[in-house]
Order: sequence, then structure tokens, then C-alpha cells
Amino acid sequence: MNLNELLIQARQRLEAAQLAYGHGTTNAQDEAAWLVLWQLGLPLDSDLEALARRRVTTEEQSAVLALIQRRIDTREPAAYLTGEAWLQGVPFYVDRRAIVPRSFIAELLAEGSIDPWLDERSRDVLDLCTGNGSLAVLAAMAYPDVRVTGADISPDALAVARINVDRHGLQHRIRLVESDGLTACRGPWDLILCNPPYVSAQSMATLPPEYLAEPGLALDGNTAGSRDGMDFVRTLLRDAARCLKPAGVLVLEIGNERGHFEAAFPQLEAIWLETSAGDNQVLLLTLESLLALPISQAPAP
Repeated sequence: MNLNELLIQARQRLEAAQLAYGHGTTNAQDEAAWLVLWQLGLPLDSDLEALARRRVTTEEQSAVLALIQRRIDTREPAAYLTGEAWLQGVPFYVDRRAIVPRSFIAELLAEGSIDPWLDERSRDVLDLCTGNGSLAVLAAMAYPDVRVTGADISPDALAVARINVDRHGLQHRIRLVESDGLTACRGPWDLILCNPPYVSAQSMATLPPEYLAEPGLALDGNTAGSRDGMDFVRTLLRDAARCLKPAGVLVLEIGNERGHFEAAFPQLEAIWLETSAGDNQVLLLTLESLLALPISQAPAP
């Protein structure tokens, strides 16, 4: 068997299993390529056409198909099986203690889309709900002169973040803090990045097993009794103004819940930022917009 034949077999098995994707790939073809290359110890950016006729030993074939079957049987994201995820071309360690990194904020950091709201005096960046620390690492890479704090309520997630901070040699520029929201992160901050739990109750009820394999704390935004997924966000927007510098901004990811977000904060003047998924995933809030917002602390019905 050659590599191309093995890829076809892997893809067909994944397709027949009707899995859910979205943790680094969006389809069975790309997922098969990822798992096959990883199991064979080949670079994930390998030229598949150039390697198409590479011979695969019986042992290699068995190992690859066993990994494919594990993906099917467990319905876990491939990143948990390989222990690695990539964001903007940067590798990160990940396991079930933290959500698989996939934030669109990473695009904004790489493309400089947030830069117009920063200046040469910007020094203090907070990555709130840091998870495995990927956005904290990418922020430190994008802005060499800033100090970055990665904060999360989960000690388990912070242990994974520590692995990634150390892996990229950023111990001297990134500190990690256990914090429930902003309680231990008063700042003041020039920039707060946040990819929070925001999934509504309705969406949580329909999540496929791949997403339910991730820590529910990182997804479920209904912890205070609402059903719209905005509980953490309500507390964040209530507290953020006191933690920002005068020219500071909050960049907030909201995923597919823009409708719930706008219903919860109808008077909010938000700046929606363009990503590869459109302009309804990530928003930017200035201190002025936060100070002007009358935010109720009560959960939505």
C-alpha cells in the first residue's frame, strides 16, 4: 500500500462514521491527512502529492488505521488523540484538561487587526479564559514589547497553559493566574482578549460528542441561570471598565451567538471585526462604550 491509498482508506472510514469536525479541520479529507501524517511522523504541511507513492509498511498501516478507529470509537477531537493543535501555524500542546484552541482572535493578532486601537505605550495585555494559553502566547509573539497575563478559573487548564508558555520560551513575558473572571486580574489593562464560555442552553443541548469531550466550563455560558449563554459575558462587561486603562479595549469572541449577545446588550456600541468567518464572531469594545452601557446583573429569562 502507498500513502495515497492509505489516505483514501482513512478518509472513507471517517466519512462512513459521520463524525463532527471543527477542532482544526472541517472535513474528513483534512482530518484523515492530519491523522495519517501525524502517525507516520511526517510534517503536517507535507506535500501529499509528492508523497502519494511513498510505500507504507504493514506495521505503519495498522498503526494509522488503529488511530482512525480510535477517533471513530471515542468521538474525541483529533487534537486530544495527537496531543497537539495548531493555531496560526504555531503548535500547542493540548489534552482534555483544556479546550482545543480555535479562536478567531488568533487571526486578528496575526493580521494586526487590533493594532489601530493600540500604540507605543501599550504594555499590559490580559488573555482572560486562556485555556491552553494559545492566545497569550500568540499575543506575546505579536507584540514583543508587552507583558501578557493568561488567566483562567481552571487550575487544570492553567497546567496545560504552563506547558505551552514553557514550550515557546515565554516564561519571562507571560504570567499565569487563577482567576474567576476579572477578580484576580484588576489591571489596569491596555488590551483584554477573551474567548469566554458563551454557548446557549439550546446550542449546548445539540453539541456533538466531539465538543462534549471538552471541558464544559469552557463552553457553557448558562451557569447563573440564564439560557442565552451570556452569564459570564454579563459579569465581564460589568467589571471590565474598572480594569481598563483610558485608551484600553476589550476584544471578545462570541462565536455563533451574536443574536443572543445583541439581545442581551441592545444599547451596546460594539465594533465587529472581520475574520475568515465573517464579521459576526468577534467584537471590540472601548472603555467609552463600556462606561456608557447600563448593564443589568440579573440573568436574562
